[in-house]
Amino acid sequence: QVQLVESGGGLVQAGDSLRLSCAASGRTVSNYVMGWFRQAPGKEREFVAGLTPTRTGGRTRYVDSVKGRFTISKDNAKNLVYLQMDSLKPEDTAVYYCAADRRGPILISINAGDYDYWGQGTQVTVSS
Repeated sequence: QVQLVESGGGLVQAGDSLRLSCAASGRTVSNYVMGWFRQAPGKEREFVAGLTPTRTGGRTRYVDSVKGRFTISKDNAKNLVYLQMDSLKPEDTAVYYCAADRRGPILISINAGDYDYWGQGTQVTVSS
């Protein structure tokens, strides 16, 4: 079993930066595909970014709306996953969730149903 706990959310102004952290416990997530999702009020949960394990190249995938602004990374030694968010926009406002996909180390799925473990979420609010 894997437990995921997000932190780092907050209230910022448009153009600011935030770094979200996801602490994994229970077992190492070094062999899992890790993802960040977000959910705004009244909307479905949306894939934001994903990262394959280091041993399969550490490939990343982003939703088009965050490409060039967000960066997903991982510290395997600390069992931490990060989401660096720069040039934040009001439309980035949402609850952000960390997730782990244990199926395999190659495919970065954008479907929330493919992820096995989830954190409780952290709120990010960007004011204009």
